[in-house]
Amino acid sequence: MTPSIALIAGVGDGLSASLARTLASEGYELVLAARDTDKLATLATQTGAATVSCDTADADAVSALFEDLNGRLDVAVYNPSARVRGPVAELDPAAVRQAIDVTAFGSFLFGQQAAKRMLAQEADHTGKRGTILFTGASAGVKGFPKSAPFAMGKFAQRGLAQSMARELHPEGVHVAWINIDGGIRNPGRTEPPDNPDSMLSPDAIAGHYVMLIRQDRSTWSNELTLRPWVESF
Repeated sequence: MTPSIALIAGVGDGLSASLARTLASEGYELVLAARDTDKLATLATQTGAATVSCDTADADAVSALFEDLNGRLDVAVYNPSARVRGPVAELDPAAVRQAIDVTAFGSFLFGQQAAKRMLAQEADHTGKRGTILFTGASAGVKGFPKSAPFAMGKFAQRGLAQSMARELHPEGVHVAWINIDGGIRNPGRTEPPDNPDSMLSPDAIAGHYVMLIRQDRSTWSNELTLRPWVESF
């Protein structure tokens, strides 16, 4: 039987780890990509995942990542992003370019290869060829002070996802951008006891990713915003 693969890029110990555990419980064969795969050893053991070292801003590395997949690619999730903080008049142009390469150009490289792979696959019984998800942020909707490079990258990523959705949905490939509008409750980063659930639960976020993967094509979302109940907007 051909394995049903879920590929996650930019895996760490927060949201992407929760997503990996959730997708493993759904029966997917996991491939986890990150620059440093040593940190993924425990997660890979927990989920039975294969790990691949990959610089997602490198076209050749991303192409090789997809070429080495052995099975049907049903889910592809892009999590990497990079931040450079500071007054716009003082930012280092080289650092800004590097940040945009990771957040925006890397999203394109990953999305392009995922689309190629999925479009070449036979549609399943629902007419679907796969799901591509991009982890966004509120910076893709509004630019914050002293955070121009992150806003530039996330706005570009959001535009890419919108364009891909309009192009690929009719071909049976579901594309969506998820606006994570708030802080995530990650290891070593939790909300104060007097303000419960003021940060997003990574396991709850992962559940919404699965919801997107399962969506009936008659109601496909191309954007989803997730924010804590106390978050202002």
